[in-house]
Amino acid sequence: MREIKRLPESELEIMQIIWASPAPVSRMYIEEALQDVHPLAPTTILTLLTRLCEKGFLSLKKEGRTNLYEPLVQEKEYLAAESRSFLDKLFHGSVASFATALCDSGVTKEELEELRRLLEKGEL
Repeated sequence: MREIKRLPESELEIMQIIWASPAPVSRMYIEEALQDVHPLAPTTILTLLTRLCEKGFLSLKKEGRTNLYEPLVQEKEYLAAESRSFLDKLFHGSVASFATALCDSGVTKEELEELRRLLEKGEL
């Protein structure tokens, strides 16, 4: 697995919009998606998009006066890297320690049963 840098919350928010949308995505589309949740100035969105391009998360294609962005890192790939990093940092890579903490966290029996079924199927 290639190394994927952890994104700051503001950049991750932009990526989540892009991952959930059909590619390519314009700045205006992102601005509209953020409007109800966390409105940002157009210049701030452009700055975040530029950073994401520089970090290799997005590609930029110009179409007239519009910049269109497509993900170069898929959401599943990012989540896998973040999960491994989380496991390594907090639990020293121990899945058993993570499972113990999960059980102690108030997770319901139904949720644990669902997790067990997923693990048995190999869908995780």
